[in-house]
Amino acid sequence: MTLDTGVLIAYERGERAVAALLEGAGARGIALTVPAPCVVEAWRGGPRSARVARLLAGVNVEVLGLRLARAAGVLLGRTDTDDPVDAVVVAGARTRGDAVLTSDPGDLGHLAQAAGGGIAILAL
Repeated sequence: MTLDTGVLIAYERGERAVAALLEGAGARGIALTVPAPCVVEAWRGGPRSARVARLLAGVNVEVLGLRLARAAGVLLGRTDTDDPVDAVVVAGARTRGDAVLTSDPGDLGHLAQAAGGGIAILAL
């Protein structure tokens, strides 16, 4: 399952439902991935990012390489949207066959459709 920035922020705020959902996914052996650009959006360092730091220690942080960047750019062009981080989230999830956990199901759902569908968008 791929997590977007909103999930990281909710986790950092201590939202119990998010923590329970992520713990449940881990208990079921579901691999969690966070695209590196989501870390950029959520990370502020120091004690403020302590919870996110613990979460990131147990997930795959996906590097933004050229192939993923191009795929995200294509999605932006297909949808005439302008959020590159959302496009990276969806493009990476498509590559892995992941569902996406998000606080923004509308925008990510639109991008998922442009990616050819078949990507489950799960709202917080």
